[in-house]
Amino acid sequence: MRTEDVLAAIATGLWRWDNASGTVTLDGEAARLLGLPAEPIVLPEVAVRSRFHPVDWNEINGIVNLAVAEDTLAEARLRIMDEDGRVLRTVRSRSKPLENRTPDGRVDYELIGTLQEIAEPQPGTTAAHTPITGDWRRSREAFLLDAGRALAEARSTAEVLRVAASLSMPGFSPDGLAVFGVNGDRLSIIGHHGHDAGDESPFADMRLETDYPAAEVVRTGRAIYLPSPEDYKRRFPATWPLAQRFGRISWAFLPLIVAGRTMGAWMAAFKHPVSFSPDERSVLTTVARMLAQALQRAGVAESERELTTGLQRSMMPQLGPEIPGMQIAARYVPTGGGLQVGGDWYDMIPLPSGRFALVIGDVQGHDVRAAGLMGQLRIAVRAYASEGHRPDAVLSRASRFLVGLCSPQESDAYEDDDFQSPRFATCLYVECDPRTGMLEVARAGHPDPAIRMTDGTVLMRPTAGGLPLGIVPDTDYPTTRFTLEPGETMMLCTDGLIETGGHDLDTGWARLRAILESDPEESGTTGPAAGHLERLADLLVQAVHGPSSHHTTGPLADRREDDIAVVLLCREGEGCGCGTPLLHPARPARRTMLTVAQAEPERIAGARRQIRELLHDWADEEQVDSAVLMVSEMVTNVLMHTDGDALLMAEAVGELGGRRLRIEVADASDELPHKRHPGEMASSGRGVLLMEMLADTWGVDPQGEGKSIWFELYERSKPDSDPLD
Repeated sequence: MRTEDVLAAIATGLWRWDNASGTVTLDGEAARLLGLPAEPIVLPEVAVRSRFHPVDWNEINGIVNLAVAEDTLAEARLRIMDEDGRVLRTVRSRSKPLENRTPDGRVDYELIGTLQEIAEPQPGTTAAHTPITGDWRRSREAFLLDAGRALAEARSTAEVLRVAASLSMPGFSPDGLAVFGVNGDRLSIIGHHGHDAGDESPFADMRLETDYPAAEVVRTGRAIYLPSPEDYKRRFPATWPLAQRFGRISWAFLPLIVAGRTMGAWMAAFKHPVSFSPDERSVLTTVARMLAQALQRAGVAESERELTTGLQRSMMPQLGPEIPGMQIAARYVPTGGGLQVGGDWYDMIPLPSGRFALVIGDVQGHDVRAAGLMGQLRIAVRAYASEGHRPDAVLSRASRFLVGLCSPQESDAYEDDDFQSPRFATCLYVECDPRTGMLEVARAGHPDPAIRMTDGTVLMRPTAGGLPLGIVPDTDYPTTRFTLEPGETMMLCTDGLIETGGHDLDTGWARLRAILESDPEESGTTGPAAGHLERLADLLVQAVHGPSSHHTTGPLADRREDDIAVVLLCREGEGCGCGTPLLHPARPARRTMLTVAQAEPERIAGARRQIRELLHDWADEEQVDSAVLMVSEMVTNVLMHTDGDALLMAEAVGELGGRRLRIEVADASDELPHKRHPGEMASSGRGVLLMEMLADTWGVDPQGEGKSIWFELYERSKPDSDPLD
């Protein structure tokens, strides 16, 4: 049998449209479909155009141009008209545009394709609502692409159901939707659209053996199409009364299948008749598959979020009961890597002595193992602290614990480089006496605490420290003591708060210092509550991540490079931001203290930085330079000419413009300094000369053990404005 005979038998004709010559070649079947004698013929383009409905012809140009641009088939539905303007039939045209280049270099196209008659739609079916013109196939593909993208972007079951409810299918959009889930041998409704509240109650808990379309779909895994109420009543008479009251005309129930398992069913109900043609069933089936995959992804994501949220809540402790005379606030923000819990942690531990301990730490990494190690290490630190050990002993035991925890075991049944590799952790442990404000600090490779004084001055408080936990089993951690004065606030944080956003330690601290030095009145609190401290904690996180980022993903979520933990401790007092700001506060004294050990000469640079931060608003910059120079000389002399450590104490008192700075450097040596006359090339011996030249007054005070060298500077001019006025 010839190909032409086969095509004629299925009412399909061939045509060739040559745009360059303006002629159209038709075989016999194509000529018949156009209302011409059923024999091959070559006609001018204008004769063929007269056979098409004018509206359809106008759309063909756009369809052909799109097919040329995408190198695909051009497909359209066309109405064939007779000489009197009546519609004879509807045909489907499928053609391939081929590029032809004329001798003069002009590019033209030739269409080669088929014409096939489309059966007339049955009265009262959705085919009557389907547009005759336009490329229906392309509309369907565009709808499926949009639906797939929207469902893929949905992150929760509620979002998936909202997307499914908003889908507008080409030519037949349902007005009622329901998604059924399976729980054991029961069928329940996960979500619905187009129904009133309470309408789902008869279907909320249904046995799979029930004679209901959704239940049968789940049992068999095959779709059920019910084009009319008669079909529904005939196939499911027992449950027809439940569906009858909704006034729908047609229903489609499709299985939701993922990885070969039927996880539920999807119902699409229509108030207009739907014949469920092959094209319509294809669209519904594709949407059901995408919906099933989206629900599966959303379910997994919700389970992971629930797991990580529960893990975070179990690992992040509450700050405990209120402490008389002190306020505490804390924040924890996980990294943006997908997990809602990481390696950072903080804790507040009541101690047997009546004191309490604040702990903040950071386990190396941002993965599941870091979170697991963090939880175990936090519990170990709490246990050691609750036994009454001193801060240095707590960290020494915690380091030994982490080394043992990360050591590979020979009995492990599997080898995983990530879970076998050693991990370390930084930690800062602060034991606090709430009655006196005395703090004892032990530090394991963690950033130093920062102190906000009552006048807003912020100082980094250098503390002695040791190696991070988990590097060496037996490590000593020296303890630093200082007092948190009334009205002062201490900030403990992990490096994520400092270095996130491309900052280093210096620039990161500069960013945070501006927040810490902000006016307490911005908090809006008027009583001695923790409102100001909570506001300050929010502002610190916002400086890195944007507004409200400890609650939701903020506008700067792309900067979530590291976990963040921050703890604020405020000792209440006059001028404290936790209480009512004073209208005309007395200028409080600024004090700082620093120990420079013989084994840590590099901390001389820290001492110079401390003095500059203490005098950040001093009126005379030359006096600040003089103070820094004398401090450097005094501390260096102690390290060079004695065997002990240097204890630096600095205090600035008085009102702006008339303050007095007193700096003392104490050591354990009884040898007093004396004036020398160094030569031009001498490398030492100028300390006393510098004191005489630069200090307003200075002296040496012998003590019971050792001595104290001191000097004083008096501020010579008043700045333009007082930030506390």
